[in-house]
Amino acid sequence: MHTPPPLQIRISWPAGHLTARLDDTPTSHALAKALPLASTARTWGAEVYFDTGVSVSRETDAQEVVEPGTVVFWTDGDALALPYGPTPISRGDECRLAGPCNILGRLDGDPGLLATVRDGDPVRVELVDG
Repeated sequence: MHTPPPLQIRISWPAGHLTARLDDTPTSHALAKALPLASTARTWGAEVYFDTGVSVSRETDAQEVVEPGTVVFWTDGDALALPYGPTPISRGDECRLAGPCNILGRLDGDPGLLATVRDGDPVRVELVDG
């Protein structure tokens, strides 16, 4: 049986970019269909998020606390969220999201690069051809 290659996306902003590998989930596929997309970055503590215009249901394995560098989809806000450290509601050093989010995959490289994203920055997400 042929397994499709993992989806890879590139997230770019004025000061840098990161790539991420997405798992094979309904939300990942819905997002991939909407790419490329341009949006406006918002920051919330050590998290970057932005509207995607994609509306999906919360998946059964949605989580509220994730590892830094996890790529998640916040269904309440139709937003892609990229936590890299504590948010205003974290306990200690955890990455606590605003609510349960669908897990999409993981960033490649250092999630700390997201610290260079400023609130209001233009952000672009596109598929990377593997």
